[in-house]
Amino acid sequence: MIKNIIVIGSGKGGVGKSTVTVNLAISLAKKNLNIGLLDADIYGPSIPKMLGIKEKPGVTENKKIIPYLKYGIKSISIGNMIPDNGAVIWRGAMASSAIKQLFNDVDWGDLDYLLVDLPPGTGDIQLSLCQSFTLKGAVIVSTPQEISLIDVRKSINMFKKVNVPILGIVQNMSFFESGGRKNYIFGKDGVASEAKKQNLNLLGEIPILTKISESGDTGKPLTFDQKSEVFKIFEKIGEKTVDASNKVKIKNVDISS
Repeated sequence: MIKNIIVIGSGKGGVGKSTVTVNLAISLAKKNLNIGLLDADIYGPSIPKMLGIKEKPGVTENKKIIPYLKYGIKSISIGNMIPDNGAVIWRGAMASSAIKQLFNDVDWGDLDYLLVDLPPGTGDIQLSLCQSFTLKGAVIVSTPQEISLIDVRKSINMFKKVNVPILGIVQNMSFFESGGRKNYIFGKDGVASEAKKQNLNLLGEIPILTKISESGDTGKPLTFDQKSEVFKIFEKIGEKTVDASNKVKIKNVDISS
């Protein structure tokens, strides 16, 4: 049984959404919660790389896919099932159908939260998930600059239209610290200002840290180490996300064709 489904979106690619999803999932698992992670980015799956998973998944006697269990979380991705560097060339309907299969054909067991890493945009996959499953809410990820916020606003409006509660926004790549000085490479407080304007929770700010990107490349997420600076950042984001989700009352979804 999956108690809560939370989607992680942005509307914009390249803002670190998958990095946030992985580290948020692991930090929540550190709270003795049963956590699953579904990589719904069919065309650009990166979760297997970030978790250091290379082998193909197994199946149960009932022909259910067995999710991977690593770093305390269960996970599955289309990237686990295609050759390295293989391109998924599917129309929207096929991609949406594949995501539904990953929900229904995976032996998730009992989960407190299933986090879903969405692809960029506001297309078929996002709408299909909203229409087919009861979502507890959405977490939005953005970098501070206006060029990211343009697409983030579209994503926020999409979730509002389909009655998916927005749990809050995470500001990624907030600043780069050097010599004790914070350098706001992508602008300062863009997401914080947007959150205030839209009356949304600011779940947290993540600085630009070389070791975060390196950990994604090596498949060794830093949040697995509870003494790390990164864990402490995501621990606070996780606490605010859970608090926000506990206040949500589920509404019916109405999607126009």
